[in-house]
Amino acid sequence: MAYKRVLLKLSGEALMGSQGYGIDPAIVSAIATDVAAVVASGTELAIVVGGGNIFRGLKGSAAGMDRATADYVGMLATVMNAITLQDGLERAGIPTRVQTAIAMQEVAEPYIRRKAIRHLEKGRVVIFGAGCGNPFFTTDTTAALRAAEISANVVLKATKVDGVYDRDPEKFSNAVRYETLTFQDVLAGELGVMDSTAIALCKDNSIPIVVFDLFGAGNIARAVAGEAIGTRITPTA
Repeated sequence: MAYKRVLLKLSGEALMGSQGYGIDPAIVSAIATDVAAVVASGTELAIVVGGGNIFRGLKGSAAGMDRATADYVGMLATVMNAITLQDGLERAGIPTRVQTAIAMQEVAEPYIRRKAIRHLEKGRVVIFGAGCGNPFFTTDTTAALRAAEISANVVLKATKVDGVYDRDPEKFSNAVRYETLTFQDVLAGELGVMDSTAIALCKDNSIPIVVFDLFGAGNIARAVAGEAIGTRITPTA
């Protein structure tokens, strides 16, 4: 594999599959199958999962909720996804630990950087839930932050599309997909692949990002292997 230690970012919306809400067990099973192949190869894998399939803080705020309160509800939604994903991975035979930035010791470990690294070294998948524990920050930013903290070699952002486009491919049939971009390209073009704080964190720590389609069978393993899949974002062209 091309990378020894990987941070995989999963959107909550991706876990819905074709459903309008919640978690599709078939998607969880498919992710577990792909992750099992990655772990078997010797790659150390950590996961940050979003909560948009259950609750999005920005939508709650737009509906009149206090923004900080809405973001905390969103963090709790990510924990629900993390525990569900842990169950799917362990049923596939993959030892998994959930660590949360908000303490809830009855269901998960608190986030401790050194303990997370030790789990990875022992071949366990670590799922980071509850974002970074603070409102006003996205789970994309959490992915970049945790990647830097655990010295990950790459951030893999698994989405519903097969890379980064110059415009929304669902709205524009002539949208063009980029194969490679620099961090500056993303920031200057406001391409929206991740929020600017996440991009800046990866840029400052020289952590490349690969954006790819989650739903292709074996795509996670292909991305970890360094195959030309999706869009690769790097410090320089």
